[in-house]
Amino acid sequence: MDPRHGTEFPDVTLAIIAGGQGRRLSGVPKGLLQVEGRTVLARQLALSPHFGDVLLVANAPAPYAGHALRTVADPVPDKGAPGGVHAALTASRTRWVVTVACDMPFVSLESLRVLLDARGEDVDAVCFEAEGRMEPLLAVYRAELAPHWRALLAEDPSLRLLLSRFRSRVLPESALRAVDPTLRSLVNVNTPEDLARHGVSLPPR
Repeated sequence: MDPRHGTEFPDVTLAIIAGGQGRRLSGVPKGLLQVEGRTVLARQLALSPHFGDVLLVANAPAPYAGHALRTVADPVPDKGAPGGVHAALTASRTRWVVTVACDMPFVSLESLRVLLDARGEDVDAVCFEAEGRMEPLLAVYRAELAPHWRALLAEDPSLRLLLSRFRSRVLPESALRAVDPTLRSLVNVNTPEDLARHGVSLPPR
């Protein structure tokens, strides 16, 4: 698919990082968790018209086959989230990639705009820091980082360490709160307690 023209961010790929299955959630693929009658994946795909391309990173793609998405697996296996981001960078057909983890049901377009507006020629990556933690799975990356990122994967680095190796712009919590006062965009759902807390349900069997 050629990058779509007339979109808000034609030079950006929306990359949804599906990772593995939710072992603490009965093995359910997290993208199929439901909020208000829609899967998390469907909620995230609703953002895709604003971007030049969309990509799903999934090492177990079968549960998502019905969405007819371009889907890639990690080229370097067993590297966790850093490997998932590398897959997105490698497969990108646009200059920039915005990553969203598939266990983040409430990511807003406004939060992504804040990240994307912070790009620059002197910047390789942009993410938020909130409550003392960086959030590198809701972030923007320059696609040309891919070969350098791959070389660093041999060290089994954390995403935080990887960001420290590049020209990263870390936005303060206040930048996100300006458009998302309760930081809903950063909510991730990993446990049964998270389901109950955030009104998320398992898919019907």
